[in-house]
Amino acid sequence: MKKIIQIALAITIVVLIYFIWESIQTPIRFNKEKDKRQDATELRLIDIRTAQIAYKDEYGKFTASFDTLIDFIKYDSMKLVRAEGSISDELLAQGWTEAIAVQEGLIVRDTIRIAIKDTLFPANFNADALCKVPFTENDLFEMATATLVVSKLNVNVFEAKVLNNILLHGMDRQLVINLNERMKNQNNFPGVKVGDIVEPNNNAGNWE
Repeated sequence: MKKIIQIALAITIVVLIYFIWESIQTPIRFNKEKDKRQDATELRLIDIRTAQIAYKDEYGKFTASFDTLIDFIKYDSMKLVRAEGSISDELLAQGWTEAIAVQEGLIVRDTIRIAIKDTLFPANFNADALCKVPFTENDLFEMATATLVVSKLNVNVFEAKVLNNILLHGMDRQLVINLNERMKNQNNFPGVKVGDIVEPNNNAGNWE
């Protein structure tokens, strides 16, 4: 009987050690996977922001359509001002500026157009994946635009985002709930987001 009790105690101790170990390792594994998914998502949202800013420079406003933004990257171009010539140190010392040099013909400016895909993104950039949330099968980012009145001026804004519930799907449900609550308590969007259609934020990401 004594031996049976000892064996039972040993098993109990092993089980307790296992559960203690798991209680420590579970949040560590969660945070590692969460960070991996969020890092990839942030990079994609930065690409969306880059494309949106270039699109607005060309067309005067942001777009709420991923199809439009993807076509812009694949087939459109952007203006680039090229300057030829320079101002000598002697003229600079005399107070010459670039504007004067252009007026006097020492610097010639020429506006050319360069393909977006050859300018803003690497050669192997996959524009078609721009709308897709990393580490998900078919989930897409939400994207929207709005015009806000700021100091009596109309300001065009955009946002692109994905909820943690989508990005972290398949991970520990309670830890995702806890993460969402912490972010909400900090007045932060419970996910990953760039831009804002409620309050202008200079197209910042909520991780920046």
